[in-house]
Amino acid sequence: MTVIRPRLVAALPLLLLAVAAAGCADRAADPRAGGPGQTTSSAAPKGHCPLPEEQPTTPSPCITFDWNERVAENHAYREPMPITEEQKREQIPRADALAAVLKKLADVGTTESGLRAAAADALELKPEQIEMRGHDFAPLREVLVGGGEGRACVNGTVNIAGQVDAEVVGRTADGPCLPGLGGH
Repeated sequence: MTVIRPRLVAALPLLLLAVAAAGCADRAADPRAGGPGQTTSSAAPKGHCPLPEEQPTTPSPCITFDWNERVAENHAYREPMPITEEQKREQIPRADALAAVLKKLADVGTTESGLRAAAADALELKPEQIEMRGHDFAPLREVLVGGGEGRACVNGTVNIAGQVDAEVVGRTADGPCLPGLGGH
């Protein structure tokens, strides 16, 4: 007498269903297949976009771009606007005054409000018109300070070694005198 094991009986319907389902598919209905017996160039993985320098023989659904152009466009707001030589010449005495103030404060140090007031005096502006970036005030290191009216700005820096620089630049495209930090 033949004994049928209960596990085999339970697995038999699943096995028959898998065999039946595998034979019922229509390959032509599968969007991944090129049809019966066809080989197409669409065998490349989905999502592959050719590089701009590649010239595909068939049209691509991708929009290609140059990464460097995209980054430059994304950071264009950080670029200073052009200023005339006359505007630059008018601001040189203020740049010299800001450099002298920063050089004086570089070794002795100051406070944030003290630096803002000193820069405002040098640039002939109100303290609230002064832009600042940095937090080491005693001694004064790694600080960027600037301000201006109209398109012309005077920006000064004190680096980590205490060296001072001041320059006349155009206001950035998004408005402030100090360049944007960038990033997202």
